[in-house]
Amino acid sequence: MFENFFPKYLTAKNIVFFIMTILFIIFIIKIQDIAIMFFASYVIACSLNPIVDKLENKFKRGPASAIVLGSAILLIISFFTPILMLLGGELKTFSTAFPNYFTKLYYSIINMPFVGKFGAFQFDWQGIISSAASYTSNFINELINLGINLSSAFIYLIVSIIIIYYFMADKTLIKETYLRLFPTDMKEKAGSVLDIISKKIGGYIVALLATMICVGLIMIIGLSLFKIKFAVFLGLLTGLLDIIPVVGPAIALVICLIVTFEFGWKAILAVLGVFAVAQLVENNFVRPYIFGKLMDVHPLMIFLFLFITAKYMGAAGVIFAPAIAATICVLIEELYIKNLE
Repeated sequence: MFENFFPKYLTAKNIVFFIMTILFIIFIIKIQDIAIMFFASYVIACSLNPIVDKLENKFKRGPASAIVLGSAILLIISFFTPILMLLGGELKTFSTAFPNYFTKLYYSIINMPFVGKFGAFQFDWQGIISSAASYTSNFINELINLGINLSSAFIYLIVSIIIIYYFMADKTLIKETYLRLFPTDMKEKAGSVLDIISKKIGGYIVALLATMICVGLIMIIGLSLFKIKFAVFLGLLTGLLDIIPVVGPAIALVICLIVTFEFGWKAILAVLGVFAVAQLVENNFVRPYIFGKLMDVHPLMIFLFLFITAKYMGAAGVIFAPAIAATICVLIEELYIKNLE
């Protein structure tokens, strides 16, 4: 199995290339914040490139990229502006009232008969709930502060837009420059791997937006029908947190249940029912079709990279964990497994 592998690939050039690759990875880890910004820009560019490729028949690559990117920005602004205007007052009210829901939940728990009877239930509920309330309140305040400090975020946004544009406009040039880094006998393979990665991660943004919008709309409509307080905010929050696989929806459900706890079991059952429908539609119809068709990454790999990126890359790494998983899986498949076969 290995008799043809070693003579073919263990050449001096390939060994030097392997060492340079390891050094490059170490360098990327040292500048991970910048690397994540470039990777995120590349993922977005890959998702828009198919449209640019079609539009390139009528325009040059540069203008076509500008038209597609500008249209995408205008579409996002026109979609989110009314939502943010509607959400503004509700978010402020929610951030003020949310800690009180924890207090009411605490007193409801300690007044339950079985809590006082069984020693196993003698937790420091007040300490746990106070810590959770403080953390959640701080999290919401951070969201508010993020909105206030838009000047800094605006600069990063502009830089990211410029990077996305160049990834789209200079797609061919970037690929040719990338291939020049490889030995002659590896250029064809490297180009094929890059095309596969670009195709897989290009569908990530489309798939992510589709699932977020699906979950958000189902939650907003469902909670509004049951007249749950903060229905719009909770629906949008659930859709937004869906960007984080597994963990995000769990956090959203906990927040929804805490808010509705004081309104009785009917409200709690309504929230659980609406959330179950949203997850059922997402996990059985939307996510398998879109993610399976566009990315083809096993859930276990997503979980693995979710924990790795959470530990070493923070929130941004968690968001792009599926795209990172797809990239690594393609590299392992194309550069190692297929050679063994």
